[in-house]
Amino acid sequence: MTAGNRLTLLETGDAYFPALLAALAEARREVHLETYIFADDRTGHRVAKALADCARRGCLVRVVVDGFGSRNLAPALRGTLELAGVQLIVYRPMPEGFSLHIQHLRRLHRKLVVIDGRIGFCGGINVLDDRRDRDDLPPRYDFAVRVEGPLVGQMHRLMRRLWRLLSLRTMQFQGLIRPPHFSTPTPLAENQSAALITRDNLRHRRAIEESYLTAITRARSDILIACAYFLPGRRVRHALINAAQRGVRVRLLLQGRPDHLVIHSAALRMYDGLLMAGVEIREYQPAHLHAKAAVVDADWATVGSSNIDPFSLWLSREANLELRDAVLVSQLRRSLEEAYARNGSAVPLNASRVLPWGLRLRAQVAYLIGRVVLAVTGQVGRDEF
Repeated sequence: MTAGNRLTLLETGDAYFPALLAALAEARREVHLETYIFADDRTGHRVAKALADCARRGCLVRVVVDGFGSRNLAPALRGTLELAGVQLIVYRPMPEGFSLHIQHLRRLHRKLVVIDGRIGFCGGINVLDDRRDRDDLPPRYDFAVRVEGPLVGQMHRLMRRLWRLLSLRTMQFQGLIRPPHFSTPTPLAENQSAALITRDNLRHRRAIEESYLTAITRARSDILIACAYFLPGRRVRHALINAAQRGVRVRLLLQGRPDHLVIHSAALRMYDGLLMAGVEIREYQPAHLHAKAAVVDADWATVGSSNIDPFSLWLSREANLELRDAVLVSQLRRSLEEAYARNGSAVPLNASRVLPWGLRLRAQVAYLIGRVVLAVTGQVGRDEF
């Protein structure tokens, strides 16, 4: 845990994008942004214009987008950025055609921004319009955290390290020029504590999974998880079941309007085992749920980019904040409690057994496909998923 931070919880893009744009408007030296999706919509163009304005003011602006999530990065967006002098790298561009090569399954899924080495943002919100360019729709349910203080220095070093690595891979040698060194921000009076938990393919392969497992195992009274793509391996499933069986109330808020039917269908296969153990499951109905957040008891929470599924926990680059500040944990809990109670539709026991046979077949096939992919790529042992 790193103390001395000022942390602000931002719920949905309605809070996140105004805060991001305001911080970009004040940037004077350097901007780093990493995102999985950089969409060709009104929000994407607003953020692109703000980044371009930073570059025109003389800021060093570096943007990394994922080669799958942003594989169709609009020429208009690219032009806005590059003509202004923004340095842009695509992380692992996708090849033509179908591929199960392990390198093409490892994606940049984290959503991070650092401005002047002083202000940071970490969460699950892509550069994507929450309402699909329609003001009459409710926003996606998701979170980010605005950070000031020493934790920003860790985020800054993480992003610079990836930029140097990608510059070597893509032969963009101008990207290897080191920007001015900024010292780690001094501790602030607010003194809020958090930890940056990252997942990569070297030193931190299981860090986020272990963060969840530790919190679940230590839970005394309550676990509440909101997760967009929920397809846990055996260790997380068993930890949740064990918690419920020892008297901890375990609640899951999952997608009620899935946008990836294969993942959702595979997840359906796991519902009954969890429900039979006493885990409560509700599906969020008003809009697309994209959150990756959890609270455990009154003193632990996490917000970030990592889903509880194989691609996030075992393949992609991810970044979560682990929070120990009582005020912030309470704020996140209130939001999750309200969403769970008011906007969640309860999933009954044996719900998967009354589904149409076609949907049940799809769930089984999706689950088996997931196991085959993980076995072929050698990511996990046979008994882990």
